Amino acid sequence: MLNKFSLKNKVALVTGASYGIGYAIATALHQAGATIVFNDRSKENLEKGLADYKQAGINAHGYSFDITDEDNVAKGIKQIEKDVGIIDILVNNAGVIQRTPMLETSVADFRKVIDIDLTGQFIMAKAVLPSMIKKGHGKIINICSMMSELGRETIVGYAAAKGGLKMLTKNICSEFGHANIQCNGIGPGYIATPQTAPLREKQADGSRHPFDQFIIAKTPAARWGEPDDLAGAAVFLASDASNFVNGHILYVDGGILAYIGKQP
Repeated sequence: MLNKFSLKNKVALVTGASYGIGYAIATALHQAGATIVFNDRSKENLEKGLADYKQAGINAHGYSFDITDEDNVAKGIKQIEKDVGIIDILVNNAGVIQRTPMLETSVADFRKVIDIDLTGQFIMAKAVLPSMIKKGHGKIINICSMMSELGRETIVGYAAAKGGLKMLTKNICSEFGHANIQCNGIGPGYIATPQTAPLREKQADGSRHPFDQFIIAKTPAARWGEPDDLAGAAVFLASDASNFVNGHILYVDGGILAYIGKQP
């Protein structure tokens, strides 16, 4: 049974995996046997990521390209296939969030978030699918969000993109399932990363940030998730153990979506 979870001889590309959730997922896939490839549009982040992987004993392959630039992505994928091999596993992790009230959000800023969090995932999937089809198998894992299901004030672009990403996941499943390609999503809960650090900052009096208090109270696990909490889900969805799981969003959220919250 454990052999079904092995990723030996598999090439996994995790976008935006220089740090945070992407780094944790890439590390988990490496521990399961995969060869790790990652990208970052920032050369500075790319170099730092390479150094961190090396320090962790992981021989990762890093490439600099922007997931929203179709031509740039095509060149990057071609180079990866030449240098490392056909991509067996794509984890669409790269993303951005902007916290601004809707009426203060410009159309340009809204489009920027949609472009990175949704259009970029489409571009990446489109780029790797032909080789997956030719090979006869492939795994695409989209990093969705609880905002694929819920709304919240100040993140209109992010919620719209993540809702769209959920449906992109289902549509890729629908269109390419016959080619033995599985496309699923992971929906993280509130994870302690640099992106969410402002929401966890201690107040001047030493108390928790109000949003931090809210999340702890709303989550049955009574804590923020850690990037490593996503490792098991990622390995499962990347492996042959999930070959009949398709079009599914696996929420790793400490139970928050199942919980109405405590009575005041």
